[in-house]
Amino acid sequence: MLHRNEVHDSRFILWLSILTFFSVMNETMFNVSLPDIAAYFDIAPSAANWTNTCFSLSFAIGIAVYGRISEHIGMRKLLLFGMLTYGFGSIVGLLCHAWYPGVLFARFFQGVGASAVPSLIMVIIVKIVEPEKQGRAFGLIGSVVAFGEGIGPVIGGTISGYIHWSLLFALPLLSLLALPFVLRTLPDETAERKSFDLTGAVLLSVGILSFALFMTLYHWMYLAASLVLFGLLSRHIRRQQVPFLEPSLFRKKRYMAGVLTGALLLGTVAGFFAMVPYLMRAVYHMSTSLIGSAILFPGTLSVILFGMLGGMLADRKGHITAMLSGLGMIAAGFLIVLFYTDQAPWLIASSVVMTFGGLSFVKTVISASVAKTLEPDEAGSGMGMLNFACFLAEGIGIASVGGLLTKPWLDSPLIATVTSQAAALYSNIMLIFIALATLGGLLFVLSFKRNRP
Repeated sequence: MLHRNEVHDSRFILWLSILTFFSVMNETMFNVSLPDIAAYFDIAPSAANWTNTCFSLSFAIGIAVYGRISEHIGMRKLLLFGMLTYGFGSIVGLLCHAWYPGVLFARFFQGVGASAVPSLIMVIIVKIVEPEKQGRAFGLIGSVVAFGEGIGPVIGGTISGYIHWSLLFALPLLSLLALPFVLRTLPDETAERKSFDLTGAVLLSVGILSFALFMTLYHWMYLAASLVLFGLLSRHIRRQQVPFLEPSLFRKKRYMAGVLTGALLLGTVAGFFAMVPYLMRAVYHMSTSLIGSAILFPGTLSVILFGMLGGMLADRKGHITAMLSGLGMIAAGFLIVLFYTDQAPWLIASSVVMTFGGLSFVKTVISASVAKTLEPDEAGSGMGMLNFACFLAEGIGIASVGGLLTKPWLDSPLIATVTSQAAALYSNIMLIFIALATLGGLLFVLSFKRNRP
């Protein structure tokens, strides 16, 4: 049990915000450096993208696991474990940056550690901060998340362009300076002793890894392995008294449609953002620092503005209208790159702004729509599964784009307005992105067109 009166709210939120900033910044900081990493190790984009995929997959799995075991172990211990693991991964990355398996190992452990912060932060605020101050706390954390995601490409591009990408592993170590202050403001708590479904967690984790390998390497063996593991997981959770995944949620059609929509759209957009640095390097020969500051940074900052507008639109006009508005912006961004891949860098920058803005609408609508399908006692596990599915999809989207960039059958020019051979590959991949976004939009509209909020 946590006691709010033992905590100085404002000081606690300040230090928690610092941890949150460094946690989310790591999601976007390496994006702009992927071409540099590919060149440094002389590897294909499909391999280089695993620098981010390892982080995203372990981050997604961590989101699910930390939320489940917080009642068993307690948030103080989990937060300490997560941040120390985050620091361990960062140190490994610094020391082993010249060995690519070491880089992947480091990014995996960074994801394991960093996921402790967002998975526990909402629970911590609800349990610790006074009810009349929770709105301000959630608002501050949301702004910190948006700023961390926005500044990540700029910091990553600047360090990679002017010094070396390996030094990106050093920045997360600064977050450890805030850890003693966070732990000092967290009160003691007692955790209930409940059984934890370790078998379910392992089956899910290995199944996800197998599927991600298939989406990168396209070896059917990995797909077969993932299907077998997911089949075993399905059988296992039906027999467990307290399963890792709640089976009743899978029987809620609108809930599952919302989760699948979120995963499909967020995974597609994550793949697009992973592709942009390669496009700017191959077509426009831009430096890493310029890609981060001039192309990605304006788009990530637009999330702050459009996120507020999306919430207002959803409240006033309904979720369908807000979703269609977001999808329209994403479609416009995708069409710009599809038809004008090699025309001008500012067109790509405007596409990134449109896509990021549309994504903020989509995130708001998905969260609100899925929440309305859940009973009060299902909110924790239901929203946790949504976050898990979306983070997972982002990792798979990044991995999939790395594989697509190496496929020769995508090199043939298909769009008449694209005249550069180097640009044809990226233009053609946009056709796949547009198809996936359309599928996600149709799934949402068909599932939620009745009983509009």
